[in-house]
Amino acid sequence: MTTNHRIALIPGDGIGAEVLPPAQRVLDVLGRRHGFSLSYTSYDWSCERYLREGAMMPADGIDQLRDKDAILLGAVGYPGVPDHVSLWGLLIPIRRSFRQYVNLRPVRVFEGIDSPVRGARPGEVDIVVVRENVEGEYSEIGGRLNQGTAEELAVQEAVFTRAGVTRIADYAFSLAARRRGGLISATKSNGIIHTMPFWDELIAERAAEHPGVTWGQEHIDALAAKFVLDPARFDVVVASNLFGDILSDLAAAVAGSIGIAPAANLNPERDFPSMFEPVHGSAPDIAGQGIANPLGAIWSAGLMLDHLGHPAAARDITDAIASVLAKSEIRTRDLGGSATTAEFTDKLIELL
Repeated sequence: MTTNHRIALIPGDGIGAEVLPPAQRVLDVLGRRHGFSLSYTSYDWSCERYLREGAMMPADGIDQLRDKDAILLGAVGYPGVPDHVSLWGLLIPIRRSFRQYVNLRPVRVFEGIDSPVRGARPGEVDIVVVRENVEGEYSEIGGRLNQGTAEELAVQEAVFTRAGVTRIADYAFSLAARRRGGLISATKSNGIIHTMPFWDELIAERAAEHPGVTWGQEHIDALAAKFVLDPARFDVVVASNLFGDILSDLAAAVAGSIGIAPAANLNPERDFPSMFEPVHGSAPDIAGQGIANPLGAIWSAGLMLDHLGHPAAARDITDAIASVLAKSEIRTRDLGGSATTAEFTDKLIELL
């Protein structure tokens, strides 16, 4: 019997609606090739909906997604709606309600892409940033006091739990063991006196359970510099919510274009649907022009296929991305070309 996967599509804002259709085209080609099918349900949850109805998604939005096998998201955010409104009204409730505590961001320098970093050579840079995705610095605990006065203050509490740090550490060490066997933990325990030493202690505890992985730790400021100076030295990097967010975008820029970068928000136990999204955001400056780079969304769809149990199909996607960048002169504008989204997608599917 053909396996059917129920996919929730949330195009969102800006170029999100322009990059999801190319990802669907690729998914459908691979479904026919590898013997699975996908059924899609689309949701108009977005900043436009917020401006129209006062909420990014309906009150029962999480329940509408609960029976899906995965969620494929385009982008969220648009001028006129504060970023904290769009993020906390859609992405963070999905991540936390569905316990998507792993944010996975692979980064590669592909042949045919000129990295802005001199030492980032194709075939040598292959990093996965494993970001803790539901606690850490992005907590809801805190508040503001005496607003509008000279004594105004804001307090934001970071939350690190033994369970949260342990499970992200175990995921990262297990991933490193399946890759090249190296892991670096991002920290700042010389300056952040409570949470970061706690993080360091728990990473060291879990390292003892993964003796086949060579590991170390780097302070986040030095690590950011080393991502630029010698990105090829890194295999798996595990980091807290804030540090992982910053490092993964930096690594994507090292790879040559944030338009290529994918992300997965994973519930590894598969008790709930996981969510997959390109990193590039809604890019309102080019929205509606048909020139967005679809590779971030297509690679995110590949991460989704791997999570759904189709690793060969996922490899077909990364192989096709490598081929279109190495063998074709067709490029979208962010890669130095003039191709439209549709033209670039057509070429990739031809090579696929």
